Amino acid sequence: MPDTLRDSGRIGPIEWASAGRPRPGEQSCGDQQVAVDIDGDGSPVGALFGVLDGLGHGAAAASAAAMAVQTLTRSRAERLEVLLQLCHRVLGGTRGVAMTVARVDFQTNKLSWTGIGNVSAHLVAKSAAGTQIRSSARLAGGIVGFRIPEIRPAQVVPIRLGDLLVITSDGIGDDHLDHIDFAASAVDIADQILGKHAKETDDAMVLAARHRGIST
Repeated sequence: MPDTLRDSGRIGPIEWASAGRPRPGEQSCGDQQVAVDIDGDGSPVGALFGVLDGLGHGAAAASAAAMAVQTLTRSRAERLEVLLQLCHRVLGGTRGVAMTVARVDFQTNKLSWTGIGNVSAHLVAKSAAGTQIRSSARLAGGIVGFRIPEIRPAQVVPIRLGDLLVITSDGIGDDHLDHIDFAASAVDIADQILGKHAKETDDAMVLAARHRGIST
């Protein structure tokens, strides 16, 4: 089985983790993630999260996704609509990517998100029935770097203490929100989703980000 690509950390009140792996038989993973702080005056005022799925798989897909990650990291303070346009410009001539990005504003407790392609994003919470999907990102068709639609303003929703943001490439099965263990850490949640729901026919990546409250 391919090696798992793991990363994790905390940005302000958000505990996050990612887990991914290339398609079995491949060395390079075309699915990548971004998780970076948005700085204020010496302390983060927000965080930018995203998953990027380079078209196809292998080295060319990984290269396109890595270019998008670099662009997002470098321009993290820009509006999400601007970030999509920047990535589209940079990725011309590459395989292109599907991507969804989300920004958490710590001062307003608002989550804004937008995406092009089939990288899903959901804001979920624990409920008596199991997992409650509080909101899902609206995704537009297209390929960043090849052809994208007119970009609409990002969708904005409130994020509450305990809420969990889950962003996944299409290498993760559609039933990945079933039976989430909300008592687990973000690291364990990401690992569990990857282990149970990754498809054998594609690269796979999941990013989980949990609102834990004031950082100590």
